[in-house]
This record gives sequence, structure tokens and C-alpha cells, in this order.
Amino acid sequence: MDQMGGSRVDQSKDVGKTERVVGRVRAMVQDGTLRAGDALPSTRALAVELGVARGTVVAAYEQLDGEGWIRTRQGAAARVSEGVPTGGPRPDGAGAARAATAPGAAPGSAPSPGPGSGSGAGPGVGSMPGTALLDCRPGIPAVTAIAAKDWRAAWRAAADAPLRNALSDPLGLPDLRAGIAAQLGLSRGFAPDVARVLVVGGTSEALSLVVEGLRNHLGRAPRIAVEDPGYRSGRRAMTSAGAVLVGVPVDEDGLDVDALASAGPVDAVVLTPTHQYPLGSVMPVARRHRLLEWAAGTGTAVVEDDYDSEFRHRGAPVPALAALDTAGVVLHVGGFSKTLDPRLRCGYVVLPAGAVPDAVVAARSARGPVVAEPVQVALAHLLRSGALRRHLGRVRRDYTHRRERIAARLDGVPGLEARALNGGLHAVVTWSGPATARAVVARTAAAGVLVSALEEYEVAPGSAPPGVVLGYGALTLPQLDRALDALLGALGVG
Repeated sequence: MDQMGGSRVDQSKDVGKTERVVGRVRAMVQDGTLRAGDALPSTRALAVELGVARGTVVAAYEQLDGEGWIRTRQGAAARVSEGVPTGGPRPDGAGAARAATAPGAAPGSAPSPGPGSGSGAGPGVGSMPGTALLDCRPGIPAVTAIAAKDWRAAWRAAADAPLRNALSDPLGLPDLRAGIAAQLGLSRGFAPDVARVLVVGGTSEALSLVVEGLRNHLGRAPRIAVEDPGYRSGRRAMTSAGAVLVGVPVDEDGLDVDALASAGPVDAVVLTPTHQYPLGSVMPVARRHRLLEWAAGTGTAVVEDDYDSEFRHRGAPVPALAALDTAGVVLHVGGFSKTLDPRLRCGYVVLPAGAVPDAVVAARSARGPVVAEPVQVALAHLLRSGALRRHLGRVRRDYTHRRERIAARLDGVPGLEARALNGGLHAVVTWSGPATARAVVARTAAAGVLVSALEEYEVAPGSAPPGVVLGYGALTLPQLDRALDALLGALGVG
């Protein structure tokens, strides 16, 4: 990598050294000197070559990784990411032929060409921004970000598990349930009894199980309060299971408890208190206590969907509702769709003691196991080995970089407001003026970028302001810039 020697970092000042290294690598990628898949020098070698401290290069590589320009892997050379915007072909043709990764390769390896390849930005995203559709609808995390060695080790553990002439436990493998309980103790402030942890096929299945348990316990269709706007797939799962839904408005502090109390008797309330979906508000502790007191006094079950609590970008972590629950009313729902891969279709429910939770256990047992045992073994290995925690630390940094880019690009744009940026993997952009969300979504799609209209999450028409939801979990920073350019252009402010 002699090309790096062409620009020495100024050693006379400490301030700005990291930024100079970052800028130099970015420029070399953009002008085609470095191409997708090229290896960068080790941090130690580049530090010697540039005459800077190794920590400066480490910090630069971390920033470039977080921005999506390069991918770093422990024990392997940092490489230029697939899908970043680069210059034309090199004059010498170097890098024109690259070994394609075989189908089924582990996340973190270079993807093979074809539909959906590239940086993992979701279905239909090609390898060259500007030439293929960029899917920025919410729901896809950075699936390819996990270290390949950790991913492979998890599936080796699944393959090495002894074969058994038996059915899986419908409540979930004990090792996975124990790993989930330990992780919650570390990250969410409560360590549940393993016997109260159920493995489920994702959040939607968890919610349908709760409805089934309530229906069997009550002998009628349960009335369930939901946030408006809120999680539409969860609403579909609950109505399919026989629930009658009651929309409750949300404000800047999450679900409106006064409006909930005025909505009439309900059997359960489902909410996303840590990062309201999709508007992003965080329910403060005082309101959480009010909600729990109301639920205990009325005998109402509280279903806490803790869907992306691992990704807090701003402010102090807020305790889970389950950590504050002294009356045994909270059913805590979580999963691996936002932390690893939604295609695993694996989540969990943590139940308190009581008749309704017992009915949920009975419903789970009656349905039989839904998550394949090898998937459960692999997830248990990721938890037990610490690989999941390492992965979360890595992608949390990456997501924070993307959140900061959105805030920087949209800050000060007249008439626009960026919401939901305190955590999670999506942003909500709202505006004043006559433009409808449907029209903006259509114009953005015409520019090759897919986003979702905020009105799609409404229970009652008109409950949400004009806006769109943009998922950024799987985007590189250059792809995110492209998406924001398309959105601003669709709004006529780009």
C-alpha cells in the first residue's frame, strides 16, 4: 500500500490527526485508488508509515468502519466495503476480477454479485449505489456485521449437538432460556427465573400467544389497547388471533396513560416504552410507574415490546418496565430480529406469575415448538460465548454514526423534523406543508429509494403527522447519503 505514503499526516498537532487519516482513506476509495475488497495496511504498519500513534489509526479505522467505508474484523485485515461509491476502473485493471463468495457464506464475508448483494441494505439492493433500488424501509439490521468467526462457531456448535430421537421442548431449549435470562440481567436490569422464559417465533408470534392465552382464560375475545400510531405487524397478529384492538394516542413521552384510562376496560395493553414504534419517544420513569400502578389496580396485563433497547444513542438507559414491576403484571417481549437477523424468527417472552401467564404457557405448549432446535443451539452459543455482546458493541457504534449523519443532514432544514433518533435503527422525518406522505414516498421511489409512509402505522386515520419512516440499520454511510438526497429531493428541499 505505497499509495498511503503519498500524504503524510502532520505530526506537529495532535488535533485532527484522526480526521486526516479518515479523509485520506475516503479520498482514495472515492478516486478508485482503493476498490471494494482491497485490504488496508494493519494499524501498526500504517501508523509507522504515516508517523502517527497507532491509536490514531485505530480510531480512524473505527470511524471509517462505522461510516461504512471499510469493514474491520478481529484477526483479519481491514478491507474496503462492498457497495461504496468509487471512481472508474483502475488504469492497470487491478481488482477487476475478485473471488466471489460461495452461496451460504457467513455474514461479514464479501457478497457475491447479483440481486440483493452489496452492503446488505435489504432486499433488492445492488452493489453500486445509483444503479439499483435501495430499500430503506425499516426492519433490517446490519445482518452482515457480525464477525464471521463468531457466526461460524455458532453454527458449528449447532452441527456438533448430538442427534436425539425426541421432540424439542415447546418452551425452548434450557441453554437458550438461561442465556436470555443472563443477558437480560446484564442489559435490562432484571434477571428472570429461567422457568418464566419462553422461546417464541418472533414478536408477532409472542403477541398472538398472549391473545390466545387471554382468550382461553377469559372465555371471550380479549380487548387490547395498542399505541396509535404503532407496530402494524403486531396488530395484524393480534387481530388474526381474535383480539379486539383499541387505539390509544401517544405523545412526546410515549403512550398517553390518561387516554388509556379513559378508553374503557381493556384486558391488556401492548406498548413499546423504551423506543416507541415508530415515533421514537421514550416513556420516562414517572409515567412508567403510573402505568404500572394503573395496570395493577385494574387487573390489566402489560405487554412490553422491548424490540431494540440494545441500541440507545442518546441519553441514559431507561429501565425495562419488567425491572420496575412489583405487582407481576408485565409480560416482557424481546428477540433477535434487530440484534442479529430477522430471518432467524426467534424471540422470547418473560412471564410473571399468575393465571394469565399460565394460560400463555399452556398455549405455547399446545402449539408445540416453533423455532428449530439448531437455531436455538446457535443462539445459545452466541450468548454463552460473549459473541453477541461483542457484536452489539460493534453495531451500536455503527448505528450511532448513521444516526449522527441523519441529524447533521436534516438539522436546520426549514419545515423538517427528524424524530426517533435517540435509539434504534430507523428515523422518522416529518414536515409542515401540503405534501402528502404517499406522494413523497412515490417520488422517493422514483429516485430509486424505498421508504415507508408514516400513515401506514396509524390505527385511526390522521393520528400521525405527514412523514416517512427510513430504516438505516443496514445502510453504509454513502448509501444513507443517497437515501437522504432522494428524500430531500422528493420534498423539494434538496
